[in-house]
Amino acid sequence: MSTVTGPARTAGPPAALARTLVVVVIGSIMAVLDVTIVNVALHPLATVFDAPLATVQWVATGYTLALCAVIPVAAWAMGRFGAKRTYLTALALFTGGSAVAALSSGIETLVLFRVVQGLGGGLLVPVGMAMVIRAADREHMGRAMAVLGVPVLIGPVSGPILGGWLIDTASWHWIFLVNLPVGAVALVLAARLLPSDETRPARRLDVPGLLMLSPGLALLIYGLTAGGAHGDFTLQGALPPIVAGLLLIAGFVARGLTTRHPLLQLRLFRDRTFAAGIATMVLFPAGYFGSMLLTPMYYQTTRGLTATESGLLGVPLAVAVGTSMQIATRRIDRVSPRLMVVSGIVVAALGLSLFGLQLGPGTPYWRLCAAMLVMGAGVGMVMMPVNTTATRTLAPDDVPSGSTTINIVSQIGTSIGTALMSVVLASHMADAASQRQQAAAFQHTYWWAVTLLALASVPALFLPRRRRSPGPSTAAPVTATAVRTR
Repeated sequence: MSTVTGPARTAGPPAALARTLVVVVIGSIMAVLDVTIVNVALHPLATVFDAPLATVQWVATGYTLALCAVIPVAAWAMGRFGAKRTYLTALALFTGGSAVAALSSGIETLVLFRVVQGLGGGLLVPVGMAMVIRAADREHMGRAMAVLGVPVLIGPVSGPILGGWLIDTASWHWIFLVNLPVGAVALVLAARLLPSDETRPARRLDVPGLLMLSPGLALLIYGLTAGGAHGDFTLQGALPPIVAGLLLIAGFVARGLTTRHPLLQLRLFRDRTFAAGIATMVLFPAGYFGSMLLTPMYYQTTRGLTATESGLLGVPLAVAVGTSMQIATRRIDRVSPRLMVVSGIVVAALGLSLFGLQLGPGTPYWRLCAAMLVMGAGVGMVMMPVNTTATRTLAPDDVPSGSTTINIVSQIGTSIGTALMSVVLASHMADAASQRQQAAAFQHTYWWAVTLLALASVPALFLPRRRRSPGPSTAAPVTATAVRTR
């Protein structure tokens, strides 16, 4: 039996890279906007469907669980069906899921169709990243990853504002219908612009590994989400799923180290640069996205702002992240990855510390936004530059597994961070009656986020000290373990 797989990245001309980036960026913008729009719409959906917020929350949770369950399949699907066909399938699932979600007659069907969306969304990011990495030679890698970071700038800025406007001026149906024209354009462009895949021998699907990793991730994320929502990880609905998820993931790791055809290539962790990047992408997203859970809650509960107003106050951070990411990722080809990432972590931790230090019931908003600008500048120096550095030395055949692994650990880190912040905040808000006491509870919780950011600097110190000089475009692929830059 034959299969398809993408061309070696070292052979990808700039024109092919540009076409791939156009398609992937459009698909990523759609996915990022969808998540931020739906998060704004949860309270209105509870009113529309006359359902408790805990039930409506499954509109977001169901999507996340489906996303986590399907991500491990991405590497195998790219090898079995080809990156182009896998990406087209992901776009079709996401767009089709959006269409039927808009037609939902009840909260149960809406959650079901959000799961369909999540199956597509879980494939969009790792497959899109793998295609870009394959199409870019080392000379263009930094600039390509900078363009890939554009959705991070557009989504968080536009999503909350667009979602609020659609809810207020139209109806809840439009938070899903808005995806249809974007998805249709992405499908047409993907079919026309993405390069055809070469045919290679098929790689068997590691079914036992898949049956351990996908449910394991889903159970772990569910348990963390449930524990965070109730402020207690020891609850019956939180602790058993967490333990079961960890046991299944441990079983997957044990199998992956012994089987000939693992679902993911765990041998990639032998490469110090890849392992350091993975560890950084667990800790840093935990602190960053955990703090992003706190900020709108502080504005809305302690300061009494509306969801739209709190969303607008988040614009400076999103702009700073996007701008810094564009500059840093383009410069990663010319500077020390270790110096840039560690410096970014320090700046991000400093900005969040400044935010937490001056937190109070009446702190001027401009001072809080200024602190978030500092944090955003640091965040942009970390996220995409780490991804670029970690995947730069992977052989073309290892790119799907590498990009899939990075997306998995980032999702785990994000879930750990948001759950931890929820539990810490809940424990301190229990006795907080006044605005000052509430602000103090948020202030204490922010220090946990700062600590997670600071801890990310430890694995970042093992990133390459010097940039790797780009080789000629016709050079032989570099295996993940062949070269290590100290």
